[in-house]
Amino acid sequence: MSKSNLSVVVLSLYRFAKFPDFESFRTPLYNLMVSESVLGTFLLAPEGINGTISGPKKGVDAVIEWLEKDARFANLEAKESYVEEQPFYRTKVKLKKEIVTMGIGNINPNELVGTYVDPDDWNEFIADPDVLVVDTRNDYEVKIGTFINSVSLETKNFREFPDKAKKYLKSKDKKKIAMFCTGGIRCEKSTAYMKQQGFEEVFHLKGGILSYLEKVPESNSRWRGECFVFDNRVTVNHNLEKGCYDQCHACRMPITDEEKNHENYIKGISCHYCVGQHSSKQIKRYTDREEQLSLAKKRGEAHLGSTIESQTSNRRRKKIELKNKQRSIDKK
Repeated sequence: MSKSNLSVVVLSLYRFAKFPDFESFRTPLYNLMVSESVLGTFLLAPEGINGTISGPKKGVDAVIEWLEKDARFANLEAKESYVEEQPFYRTKVKLKKEIVTMGIGNINPNELVGTYVDPDDWNEFIADPDVLVVDTRNDYEVKIGTFINSVSLETKNFREFPDKAKKYLKSKDKKKIAMFCTGGIRCEKSTAYMKQQGFEEVFHLKGGILSYLEKVPESNSRWRGECFVFDNRVTVNHNLEKGCYDQCHACRMPITDEEKNHENYIKGISCHYCVGQHSSKQIKRYTDREEQLSLAKKRGEAHLGSTIESQTSNRRRKKIELKNKQRSIDKK
């Protein structure tokens, strides 16, 4: 489907930068996103920004333009795709200790990082038998899709990466290590960590899997499967279109239509990955939420129980309130 037929822009971006005043960005960034009907999540931390947002092209561009007014975030490299429906339900701007959580405080990708490999050069680079290709993502992401002949460290979360990488990679005799992740941000930290640990020839895929899928034709691709993304699309295929996976809304695991036929799958409440792992309180919360979503859909409302018209009205109201507040400040 051509871009002209798709009305919602999905944008992923990050930037490592010294950002001691990150807390002061939260309110104005949130207000701007709401006023421009942009949904999704931004993470702000002392080490920089990380976000995936979606909305009309005009609104998304307005957010990027606002960020780039700050010299630390000038010329942002953002990965853009187009979809038919909003892949997010809410607008969030969160304050964090890290924009990608490794749990090691002395890692600074601006000072030490691996060597970038452009997506156009990635196939040839990882075909070298002297290169060990490492998927830095979590096990459930790897299960859905990965590069030919890559190895997984079988992490449950990114906090496990340092210990598993140190133990696994030191036992290998490969001098060159090539790492990749979804959008590039985890590789910034993982390669910085590996360099810090004394590994000299460390490389990573510039822009991550998403840039590779965008630039490399499927006919020449060494990627197999789909790519997990952190929004309601769940996965994307090689054309960056919504993939064939759904998600268990209890444990967030990606699941196929076939897995939905499993006896332990109850929509919104459990799947065969998480059955028996939730408390009665959690199950009640999941059940109530699923009932609310079902009722909202029957009434033709948005997923969160408010009508689209109501959401638009609220955004306009907040925009007017923000302008009035600014005018009152300017008069003082």
